[in-house]
Amino acid sequence: MHRTSQRTGQSLEPDRQTVEAMGREIVSRIADYLDGLPQAPASRFGEAADAVARMLQPPPEEGGGFDRLLDAFQEAAAHGLDPSSPGYLAYFPAGGLVSSALADAFAQVHNRFTTVADLAPALVAMEHGVLRWLAGLFGLPEGAGGLVTTGGSLATLAAVVAARHDRLGEDLAGARLYVTEHTHFCVAKAARIAGLPASAVRVVPTRRLRMDPVAAARMIEEDRARGLRPFLLAGTAGTTSTGTVDPLPELGELAAREGLWFHVDAAYGGGLRLTARGRARLAGVERADSIVVDPHKSLFLSYGTGVLLVRDPVTLRAAHAGGGDYLQDLRTVGGLPDFGHDGPELTREFRGLRLWLPLHLHGVAAFRAALDEKLDLAWLAYRELAADPLFEVPWEPDLTVVVFRPRDGDEAGRRLLDRVNATGRIFLSSTTVEGRYFLRLNPTGHRTHEAELRAALELIRDGARALAG
Repeated sequence: MHRTSQRTGQSLEPDRQTVEAMGREIVSRIADYLDGLPQAPASRFGEAADAVARMLQPPPEEGGGFDRLLDAFQEAAAHGLDPSSPGYLAYFPAGGLVSSALADAFAQVHNRFTTVADLAPALVAMEHGVLRWLAGLFGLPEGAGGLVTTGGSLATLAAVVAARHDRLGEDLAGARLYVTEHTHFCVAKAARIAGLPASAVRVVPTRRLRMDPVAAARMIEEDRARGLRPFLLAGTAGTTSTGTVDPLPELGELAAREGLWFHVDAAYGGGLRLTARGRARLAGVERADSIVVDPHKSLFLSYGTGVLLVRDPVTLRAAHAGGGDYLQDLRTVGGLPDFGHDGPELTREFRGLRLWLPLHLHGVAAFRAALDEKLDLAWLAYRELAADPLFEVPWEPDLTVVVFRPRDGDEAGRRLLDRVNATGRIFLSSTTVEGRYFLRLNPTGHRTHEAELRAALELIRDGARALAG
């Protein structure tokens, strides 16, 4: 039973007693939510109409009670998907790591401006230190740096703009960049925002879901012969549909030989670089000019946490830096970046603590152990499903995504997905690969363990048996 009933609307600056009461109330509700997660549904659809109508109402003239407003949020959050649930096995789970969420709240109250190092040098150093550590994790050279963004899409945009500026200058005529059908569409979207036409994006054929380096080399050669200007090659370290890793060593060699910017989308797979298996799978990523990583995927943080790493930070600044007379009082702080010159955002919240505190609090070994467990879970799911005659499982997982389908075909797959997700106990997603419908299972959430996965597999098998009838 929650007891806080303070009406805080009369003052924008509550007194200490009220602040402490509000904090206790929120922390108590967080603890209740976490306690209930194992029994809570992973999804709840079809019942949101009343809640949606209430949430669309404008704010009142006079403020309301804090506890009632938190009640309203919790009721609204109960609809749709719960990516924090141990039964959430779709897409790429975002863990909502409690230590990171609390760190973010603490940072937001302090509200420091970290776009310019001069205004908060030690906090910028905190963020920059995590970026340097990540750059080292990926084998980038000393002096590499980057940017913490809202996610992979914004990080990709900054990378594409840097590559465009570095390799093409101001003349974009004939620009070409190379992806596959499995490359995340944020690359093509970034190219469009960066001023490139749809014809600039060339789709390279694949072999066993991976970019074919021979085909890529041939297309680059043909485009050059036509007077076009290849400038970027995009490899993927964990595709969205199947978690497949492109042949990064061969693509890195091709990009270097042809003078192309080598971009690696490791938004999903990047965190797994912490493990021995992940390092082996992502070999070749160290040749990248830019790497995108989403800690809200494989480092269990909350949505809104992406990272761009670059081999040479000068390329970011050359493409993004600007200025104005009103900035004349600011000084350069030696050794620290001004993040406003490294990407599209001139105003941004301080994002460093949401990364720094969990890594220092739990230690890197805790993340490594959790990620190793997720790799084990994926192989468990693969072995169990592949051994069941009801299912077709054509590809071994490179990382933690397992795709499968009933042997009865696409329509059976759709009915199985609907049946499983309708239980609310687990939630899967689907994809289409090589023209065929597949279900997709991804046990990457840090609250998903072997017991939860085995229960999910049993639910999937029960559904398939019932439909096979």
